[in-house]
Amino acid sequence: MVLAEAWIPELNRRGDVARRFVLEALLILGGSLFTALMAQVAIPLPFTPVPITGQTLAVLLIGATLGARRGALSMATYLAEGLAGLPVFAGGTAGIGRLLGPTGGYLVGFVVAAYVVGWLAERGWDRRPVTTAVAMVIGNGVIYVFGLPWLARFVGPAHVLPMGLFPFIPGDFLKVLLAAALLPSAWQIMRR
Repeated sequence: MVLAEAWIPELNRRGDVARRFVLEALLILGGSLFTALMAQVAIPLPFTPVPITGQTLAVLLIGATLGARRGALSMATYLAEGLAGLPVFAGGTAGIGRLLGPTGGYLVGFVVAAYVVGWLAERGWDRRPVTTAVAMVIGNGVIYVFGLPWLARFVGPAHVLPMGLFPFIPGDFLKVLLAAALLPSAWQIMRR
């Protein structure tokens, strides 16, 4: 069980299929919109095409909150919104150029990272600060596994780590700490 299912017990009931479909669709869309909102928290860095954003925090929280399937669908919806021209990517950008550009690998990695973190959350990793932090580090790692090789096509292998990883480690650390505080706290509130 993930937080969304604890908050909305109807998601676990087999009864009204139409109601459950609407609830799931709203959660998936809400996750994509939350990610779009967090993408607008963007700090461009002059030495890299990759900005610092709130997207990764959103991706990891959405995965943990919605679970593997819903989290991945939410991120796929987010990508579809951007491809359709909605200004949901970092800095209010959109379009296929973003997906094919230097940050495209990170964007694709969002879908897989949300799935992986959601899978871990379904197994209870989001209930304690330490395991939540580990799940978030794994999720961040998944994003980098997709993002760094793609970025290397644009900046070259020698520049990929200083341009696509090292500047982001302090922010990722803060995001992991924030998630490790938020998710277990949310579970404590649910237990009350």
